[in-house]
Amino acid sequence: MLLTKTRDFALAALVSATFFVPAAGAFAEDAKPREAVITVTGEGHATIAPDMAVVTLSVVQQAKAAQDALDQNNKAMGAVLATLKESGIAERDLQTSGFSIQPQYTYPNDKDGHNQPPVLTGYQVTNGLTIRVRDLSKLGSLLDQAVKLGINQGGNIEFTNDKPDSALEEARKKAVADAAAKAKTLTDAAGVKLGRVVAIHEGGVATPPQPYMRAMAASAPMDKAVPVATGENEYNASVSITYAIQQ
Repeated sequence: MLLTKTRDFALAALVSATFFVPAAGAFAEDAKPREAVITVTGEGHATIAPDMAVVTLSVVQQAKAAQDALDQNNKAMGAVLATLKESGIAERDLQTSGFSIQPQYTYPNDKDGHNQPPVLTGYQVTNGLTIRVRDLSKLGSLLDQAVKLGINQGGNIEFTNDKPDSALEEARKKAVADAAAKAKTLTDAAGVKLGRVVAIHEGGVATPPQPYMRAMAASAPMDKAVPVATGENEYNASVSITYAIQQ
Protein backbone atom coordinates (compact mmCIF):
# COMPACT_ATOMS: atom_id res chain seq x y z
CA MET A 1 0.00 0.00 0.00
CA LEU A 2 2.79 2.39 0.92
CA LEU A 3 4.63 1.52 -2.32
CA THR A 4 1.56 2.31 -4.39
CA LYS A 5 1.06 5.72 -2.72
CA THR A 6 4.73 6.60 -3.26
CA ARG A 7 4.53 5.67 -6.96
CA ASP A 8 1.37 7.76 -7.39
CA PHE A 9 2.99 10.79 -5.72
CA ALA A 10 6.09 10.56 -7.93
CA LEU A 11 3.93 10.28 -11.03
CA ALA A 12 1.91 13.34 -10.02
CA ALA A 13 5.09 15.35 -9.41
CA LEU A 14 6.48 14.35 -12.81
CA VAL A 15 3.29 15.39 -14.55
CA SER A 16 3.26 18.68 -12.67
CA ALA A 17 6.91 19.46 -13.53
CA THR A 18 6.37 18.59 -17.17
CA PHE A 19 3.35 20.86 -17.31
CA PHE A 20 5.30 23.93 -16.13
CA VAL A 21 8.39 23.45 -18.33
CA PRO A 22 8.23 26.36 -20.78
CA ALA A 23 8.58 25.90 -24.48
CA ALA A 24 12.15 25.93 -25.77
CA GLY A 25 13.48 29.46 -26.19
CA ALA A 26 10.69 31.14 -24.22
CA PHE A 27 13.27 32.84 -21.97
CA ALA A 28 15.54 33.81 -24.88
CA GLU A 29 15.32 37.35 -26.14
CA ASP A 30 13.64 37.87 -29.42
CA ALA A 31 16.34 37.70 -32.06
CA LYS A 32 16.75 41.02 -33.89
CA PRO A 33 18.62 41.50 -37.13
CA ARG A 34 21.86 43.40 -36.65
CA GLU A 35 21.80 46.92 -38.06
CA ALA A 36 23.95 47.37 -41.14
CA VAL A 37 26.48 50.17 -40.73
CA ILE A 38 29.39 51.78 -42.52
CA THR A 39 32.37 53.47 -40.83
CA VAL A 40 34.50 56.06 -42.61
CA THR A 41 37.35 58.35 -41.62
CA GLY A 42 37.61 61.98 -42.67
CA GLU A 43 40.45 64.47 -42.52
CA GLY A 44 40.39 68.24 -42.40
CA HIS A 45 43.08 70.89 -42.70
CA ALA A 46 43.13 74.61 -41.92
CA THR A 47 45.92 77.17 -42.11
CA ILE A 48 46.45 80.35 -40.16
CA ALA A 49 49.24 82.89 -39.92
CA PRO A 50 51.32 82.52 -36.73
CA ASP A 51 51.00 85.25 -34.13
CA MET A 52 53.79 84.18 -31.78
CA ALA A 53 57.34 82.86 -31.94
CA VAL A 54 59.12 80.72 -29.35
CA VAL A 55 62.86 81.33 -29.49
CA THR A 56 65.59 79.36 -27.70
CA LEU A 57 68.92 81.13 -27.19
CA SER A 58 71.97 80.60 -24.98
CA VAL A 59 74.94 82.45 -23.57
CA VAL A 60 78.12 80.34 -23.48
CA GLN A 61 81.23 81.64 -21.71
CA GLN A 62 84.57 79.96 -21.02
CA ALA A 63 87.32 80.84 -18.53
CA LYS A 64 90.09 79.08 -16.64
CA ALA A 65 88.23 79.44 -13.35
CA ALA A 66 84.62 78.34 -12.98
CA GLN A 67 83.73 81.51 -11.09
CA ASP A 68 85.13 83.71 -13.85
CA ALA A 69 83.12 81.85 -16.49
CA LEU A 70 80.02 82.18 -14.34
CA ASP A 71 80.52 85.90 -13.75
CA GLN A 72 80.99 86.59 -17.46
CA ASN A 73 77.91 84.54 -18.29
CA ASN A 74 75.79 86.25 -15.64
CA LYS A 75 76.80 89.68 -16.92
CA ALA A 76 75.89 88.83 -20.52
CA MET A 77 72.60 87.12 -19.67
CA GLY A 78 71.62 89.95 -17.31
CA ALA A 79 72.10 92.45 -20.13
CA VAL A 80 70.05 90.30 -22.50
CA LEU A 81 67.17 89.98 -20.04
CA ALA A 82 67.15 93.70 -19.29
CA THR A 83 67.07 94.61 -22.98
CA LEU A 84 64.31 92.14 -23.76
CA LYS A 85 62.16 93.54 -20.97
CA GLU A 86 62.80 97.10 -22.16
CA SER A 87 61.69 95.98 -25.63
CA GLY A 88 58.32 94.91 -24.28
CA ILE A 89 58.83 91.21 -23.54
CA ALA A 90 56.82 90.36 -20.40
CA GLU A 91 58.23 88.42 -17.45
CA ARG A 92 55.87 85.51 -18.17
CA ASP A 93 57.40 85.16 -21.64
CA LEU A 94 60.97 84.72 -20.37
CA GLN A 95 62.08 81.38 -18.97
CA THR A 96 65.47 79.88 -18.19
CA SER A 97 65.59 76.65 -20.18
CA GLY A 98 68.91 75.17 -19.15
CA PHE A 99 72.00 75.89 -17.09
CA SER A 100 75.26 73.97 -16.88
CA ILE A 101 78.89 74.26 -15.76
CA GLN A 102 81.21 71.88 -17.57
CA PRO A 103 84.96 71.36 -17.09
CA GLN A 104 87.00 71.59 -20.27
CA TYR A 105 89.88 69.21 -20.96
CA THR A 106 92.57 68.63 -23.53
CA TYR A 107 93.77 65.11 -24.31
CA PRO A 108 97.48 65.29 -25.15
CA ASN A 109 99.72 62.60 -26.56
CA ASP A 110 103.37 62.07 -25.73
CA LYS A 111 106.12 62.15 -28.36
CA ASP A 112 105.43 58.50 -29.17
CA GLY A 113 101.76 59.17 -29.76
CA HIS A 114 100.55 57.53 -26.57
CA ASN A 115 97.55 59.00 -24.78
CA GLN A 116 98.34 61.03 -21.69
CA PRO A 117 95.99 61.86 -18.79
CA PRO A 118 93.53 64.65 -19.66
CA VAL A 119 94.51 68.17 -18.65
CA LEU A 120 91.93 70.55 -17.17
CA THR A 121 92.06 73.79 -19.16
CA GLY A 122 89.05 75.68 -17.80
CA TYR A 123 85.27 75.70 -17.44
CA GLN A 124 82.34 76.41 -19.70
CA VAL A 125 79.10 77.90 -18.39
CA THR A 126 75.95 77.71 -20.50
CA ASN A 127 72.74 79.52 -19.66
CA GLY A 128 69.74 78.92 -21.92
CA LEU A 129 66.73 81.21 -22.37
CA THR A 130 63.35 80.55 -23.97
CA ILE A 131 61.52 83.67 -25.18
CA ARG A 132 57.95 83.99 -26.38
CA VAL A 133 57.73 86.88 -28.82
CA ARG A 134 54.12 87.97 -29.29
CA ASP A 135 54.87 90.86 -31.64
CA LEU A 136 56.48 89.21 -34.65
CA SER A 137 57.38 92.55 -36.18
CA LYS A 138 60.02 92.90 -33.44
CA LEU A 139 61.51 89.43 -33.80
CA GLY A 140 64.37 90.25 -36.18
CA SER A 141 65.58 93.26 -34.22
CA LEU A 142 65.34 91.36 -30.92
CA LEU A 143 67.60 88.64 -32.29
CA ASP A 144 70.16 91.24 -33.37
CA GLN A 145 70.09 92.92 -29.98
CA ALA A 146 70.49 89.62 -28.18
CA VAL A 147 73.59 88.73 -30.20
CA LYS A 148 75.14 92.15 -29.53
CA LEU A 149 74.70 91.61 -25.80
CA GLY A 150 76.26 88.15 -25.60
CA ILE A 151 73.93 85.49 -27.05
CA ASN A 152 76.25 83.18 -28.96
CA GLN A 153 74.45 79.86 -29.26
CA GLY A 154 71.01 78.68 -30.32
CA GLY A 155 68.63 80.38 -32.69
CA ASN A 156 65.87 77.76 -32.83
CA ILE A 157 62.49 79.34 -33.55
CA GLU A 158 59.01 77.81 -33.55
CA PHE A 159 56.19 79.84 -35.02
CA THR A 160 52.91 79.07 -33.31
CA ASN A 161 49.52 80.53 -32.40
CA ASP A 162 48.47 81.71 -28.99
CA LYS A 163 44.80 80.81 -29.63
CA PRO A 164 44.35 78.50 -32.63
CA ASP A 165 40.70 77.71 -31.76
CA SER A 166 39.24 79.07 -34.99
CA ALA A 167 41.65 77.05 -37.14
CA LEU A 168 40.99 73.87 -35.15
CA GLU A 169 37.23 74.36 -35.48
CA GLU A 170 37.55 74.79 -39.24
CA ALA A 171 39.73 71.66 -39.50
CA ARG A 172 37.17 69.61 -37.55
CA LYS A 173 34.29 70.78 -39.75
CA LYS A 174 36.25 69.87 -42.86
CA ALA A 175 37.03 66.43 -41.40
CA VAL A 176 33.31 65.74 -40.79
CA ALA A 177 32.42 66.94 -44.29
CA ASP A 178 35.15 64.74 -45.75
CA ALA A 179 33.83 61.68 -43.88
CA ALA A 180 30.26 62.37 -45.03
CA ALA A 181 31.36 62.69 -48.66
CA LYS A 182 33.26 59.40 -48.49
CA ALA A 183 30.27 57.62 -46.94
CA LYS A 184 27.95 58.98 -49.66
CA THR A 185 30.30 57.83 -52.41
CA LEU A 186 30.58 54.32 -50.96
CA THR A 187 26.86 53.81 -50.38
CA ASP A 188 25.96 55.15 -53.82
CA ALA A 189 28.45 52.73 -55.37
CA ALA A 190 26.96 49.87 -53.34
CA GLY A 191 23.39 50.76 -54.28
CA VAL A 192 22.18 51.47 -50.75
CA LYS A 193 21.08 54.58 -48.91
CA LEU A 194 22.97 56.37 -46.18
CA GLY A 195 21.10 56.51 -42.89
CA ARG A 196 21.49 58.22 -39.54
CA VAL A 197 24.76 58.86 -37.70
CA VAL A 198 25.37 56.07 -35.19
CA ALA A 199 28.66 57.26 -33.65
CA ILE A 200 31.36 59.91 -34.04
CA HIS A 201 34.92 59.56 -32.75
CA GLU A 202 37.51 62.29 -33.02
CA GLY A 203 40.88 60.96 -34.04
CA GLY A 204 42.76 63.93 -32.63
CA VAL A 205 44.20 67.16 -33.90
CA ALA A 206 47.76 67.89 -34.96
CA THR A 207 49.43 71.26 -34.57
CA PRO A 208 52.85 70.82 -36.13
CA PRO A 209 55.30 73.61 -35.29
CA GLN A 210 56.89 75.61 -38.06
CA PRO A 211 60.60 75.76 -37.17
CA TYR A 212 62.96 78.38 -38.45
CA MET A 213 66.62 77.68 -37.83
CA ARG A 214 69.43 80.23 -37.70
CA ALA A 215 72.87 79.75 -36.16
CA MET A 216 73.66 82.69 -33.91
CA ALA A 217 77.22 83.96 -33.78
CA ALA A 218 78.81 86.98 -32.19
CA SER A 219 80.42 87.84 -35.51
CA ALA A 220 77.10 88.11 -37.36
CA PRO A 221 76.54 91.43 -39.18
CA MET A 222 74.53 93.90 -37.11
CA ASP A 223 73.58 96.50 -39.67
CA LYS A 224 70.20 94.95 -40.42
CA ALA A 225 67.60 92.98 -38.51
CA VAL A 226 67.64 89.21 -38.97
CA PRO A 227 65.32 88.41 -41.91
CA VAL A 228 62.45 86.22 -40.74
CA ALA A 229 59.78 84.50 -42.84
CA THR A 230 56.79 83.45 -40.71
CA GLY A 231 54.73 81.53 -43.31
CA GLU A 232 51.58 79.74 -42.15
CA ASN A 233 50.75 77.08 -39.58
CA GLU A 234 48.63 74.13 -40.65
CA TYR A 235 46.27 72.44 -38.19
CA ASN A 236 44.96 68.97 -38.96
CA ALA A 237 41.98 67.04 -37.60
CA SER A 238 40.60 63.56 -38.20
CA VAL A 239 37.26 62.00 -37.34
CA SER A 240 35.71 58.54 -37.62
CA ILE A 241 31.94 58.41 -38.26
CA THR A 242 29.68 55.37 -38.27
CA TYR A 243 26.45 55.62 -40.34
CA ALA A 244 23.48 53.29 -40.52
CA ILE A 245 22.70 51.83 -43.94
CA GLN A 246 19.15 51.83 -45.23
CA GLN A 247 18.41 48.75 -47.30
